[in-house]
Order: sequence, then structure tokens, then C-alpha cells
Amino acid sequence: MSLSNKVAYITGGSKGIGFGVAEKLLAQGMKVAISGRDIETVVKAANKLGSPENVLAIASDVTRPKDEAAAVKATLEQWGQLDVVLANAGVGHFAPIDELSESAWEQMIATNLSGAFYTLKASMDALKASKGYYMTLASLAGTNFFATAAGYNASKFGVVGFTQAAMLDLRKYGIKVSTIMPGSVATHFNDHTPSPKDAWKIQPEDIGDLVVDLLQMNPRTLPSKIEVRPTRPDLK
Repeated sequence: MSLSNKVAYITGGSKGIGFGVAEKLLAQGMKVAISGRDIETVVKAANKLGSPENVLAIASDVTRPKDEAAAVKATLEQWGQLDVVLANAGVGHFAPIDELSESAWEQMIATNLSGAFYTLKASMDALKASKGYYMTLASLAGTNFFATAAGYNASKFGVVGFTQAAMLDLRKYGIKVSTIMPGSVATHFNDHTPSPKDAWKIQPEDIGDLVVDLLQMNPRTLPSKIEVRPTRPDLK
């Protein structure tokens, strides 16, 4: 299945997984809009990815429904269609539950969970028109709980449940819905700086390859929940 000239919108696309997915979609001939809260950072990322004909930089805070509606509108005005949406923006704060602040909790729920909802709501009509594909970037923390992660677990368990229920609601419109649940990925998440020591981890471009595989799969088959993890964590 050719992806040439299909259009994607990726939240949190200026670095890490979002950037890696954007690279792979552009290599398939797609047009890609990426968003983030800091427009200067997003513009720099877009310039690295390709020409303005193929890449659109958008300022959007996924915790604000109006921002996401404006982002989708800008994408449609640029290319006239929207075929793929990846709700990738996310944050993480880790502390024992008795030390976790209300602000950290609220930011994770607002960004990771409510943000995925706002992105889908904003893109719903466009995806119905294109019979497109909506994906969320969850985490293995959406199925495996661990100490210091009560807030993060709650947000990612929520994303998994939200996405799976949305899948059941939307497939009657021809919209495919999946959630991707990676383990350790070499990104800037949680103020980490990727380095050669991260070679054992999943790389952002690996998630990009996975997204391409999902898009090219025969439409009669839907991998609705995909867990991926490093093959050799013992090498860390």
C-alpha cells in the first residue's frame, strides 16, 4: 500500500519518538505536520525533517482543546486532508505516592490522557472523511505498574483503555485505531540525554518503522494494541 502524499499529524513531534516517526513517514512520501508547545523548537525540527512543502510546524499545547482544533485546521488548510494522527505528546514525573505533587499528577493526566482525547476529538471529522488511522503512544507502564509511578501508570493505563474503547467506537466508520506501548526508548523523556550508552534501548526510528508497518498492513487486519520492548536489556 503506497503512503505517498498521505498526510499525518504528530503531537510532540519535535524530538524523540515523534521526530523518529516523522522521519520514517516522510521517507514513504507522506506529508507531515508536527506540533509542540515551543514553536521555535518545532520549527527547528521541521527544518531538519524537510522542506515546507512536506513538513508543517505547528505550535500547540495538547492540554488545550482549542490548540488541537487549530492544529488540525492548519494541517487541513495546508494539504486538504488528514490520514494519520499520532497522539505522541507525553510527560512523566516519578516519585513515591506520598511525595507526588498535585501539580505533577495534574500535568501527567492533562497531557498524557486528556491530550490524547483532545487530539482525537479535533481530528475526528477529518479521519472519518479519509477513513484514516488514529494511534496513541502509550507505554509498557500502561500495563505494568511499578513503585514511584502511580501518576504515570494512571495516565498510561488510561491511555490504553481510552484507545481500545475508541477503537471499538470508530471502526464502523472505517477508522483504524491502535495504541503502541514501548518499553525503554532512547529519547529525551524525563530530562534524559540520549547517548551511546542507550544502544540497548529501542530507538525512535524503530517506532517509526512500526508505524509504517501498521499503515501498510492489509486493512482487514488491525493490531489494536502493540507491546514492544528492548531485545537485550541485559546489555544496559
